[in-house]
Amino acid sequence: MKPSLPQGTRDFSPTELRRRQYILGTLRQIFECYGFQPLETPALEQLSTLMGKYGEEGDRLIFKVLNNGLHTSKKKDELNEEWARLLESPYSTPAITERALRYDLTIPFARYVVMHQHELAFPFKRYQMQPVWRADRPQRGRYREFWQCDCDVVGSTSLLQEAELLCIYQSAFEALGIPGVHIKLNSRKLLAALAEACGAADKMMDITIALDKLDKIGWTGVQEELMRMNISESGIVVIGNIIHIKGSPDELLAQYEQHLGHFETGRQGIDELRSTLSYHSVLAESSWHPQLKLDISLARGLNYYTGVIMEVTTDAVKMGSIGGGGRYDDLTGLFGVKGLSGVGISFGIDRIYDVLDELGLFPESLGSGVDCILLNFGNADEQYALSILKSLRAAGISAELYPEAAKFDKQMKYANKRAIPFVILAGESERKNGMLSLKDMHIGEQKLLSLSDAISFLTTNKS
Repeated sequence: MKPSLPQGTRDFSPTELRRRQYILGTLRQIFECYGFQPLETPALEQLSTLMGKYGEEGDRLIFKVLNNGLHTSKKKDELNEEWARLLESPYSTPAITERALRYDLTIPFARYVVMHQHELAFPFKRYQMQPVWRADRPQRGRYREFWQCDCDVVGSTSLLQEAELLCIYQSAFEALGIPGVHIKLNSRKLLAALAEACGAADKMMDITIALDKLDKIGWTGVQEELMRMNISESGIVVIGNIIHIKGSPDELLAQYEQHLGHFETGRQGIDELRSTLSYHSVLAESSWHPQLKLDISLARGLNYYTGVIMEVTTDAVKMGSIGGGGRYDDLTGLFGVKGLSGVGISFGIDRIYDVLDELGLFPESLGSGVDCILLNFGNADEQYALSILKSLRAAGISAELYPEAAKFDKQMKYANKRAIPFVILAGESERKNGMLSLKDMHIGEQKLLSLSDAISFLTTNKS
């Protein structure tokens, strides 16, 4: 049998995993700085928890898990009927499947909040870093198993939260050094007003789905989608005129006010965006500023968004969005708890990894994960090397000893292949003098040092 991977999944080598941990560690520091707490939820959720929360397209991408013991069931005829129905349409039944792999981290978070509402202090701020699964068509930057990294606040309606999340995006992409970052902002309330303006208030979700494809299929493609949805020709003209308005955020809000301000939802959306931008202008102290712009065509296809929405891209690499999120006013209402508004953002960890990799932005020190390696010369020299190894580790220096007294060239090739920055030679001469030779593998320089001096040097030059 030739080993292979399921389509849309990947193995991660030690180097790749260290790089991903670098991304997650960078984000974790920022989340903690902003007062967010860590949370994890199971990979498996009840199917009923997930279905109906992501729209028709999202529901089709949920990986369903078969119940155990189907082959031993006594209800063979009933199961055969259910299988036939399952093959005809995106249908599910508790007889066949009751569980699914999580599609995102937001719905499981809402479920957690409802189940633990009496234990939590609100507003509750959490961050979560875990893999999710979608039965999507794999392509560059899009996988069936991938990591998400979310931070959400639930239990507060203040638009200060939206502004803080924008600052988190700004801090994160500055820390990771990603250039050409664009953060797009919109409000689902403006989209609702846009649907009213074109005479199709009842088709707001259809219009949103079409606009969400604008970057992929262009305005011509969106027009065709809108026509298939029976949006009138005059209504399509209205949509086109409004989404093609250009200008600064202030100029755009003034224009949107003229076109959509006479609708209640339009006024609310404009006020929310103005407040968010006002808070952000006070909070954003960094000298590094991504391009922050309003884009009324931004839709964010998930059904649960109700207010301000945002999406992050970079023009440094041809890639889809690397982050996104927004306000959801009553997500916990799906599970019977009303009145808990929430807002959150997500980081596309795999896409961020691909961007950093393509641009060569990962620190070189992530290569080996080991500060130094001691060569093994056997016998008494091996014992001397072991004593040095023990002292290095006690000093917090990551070190290892080559396990066998192999040929010198073989041990050095191993150090090179592992990209270990320093090699320690503790042979007979060094042992007799109570010293060691430290070689810098980057520049080829070698120096004779005492153990204490070597520890001091390696501590200063740790990866």
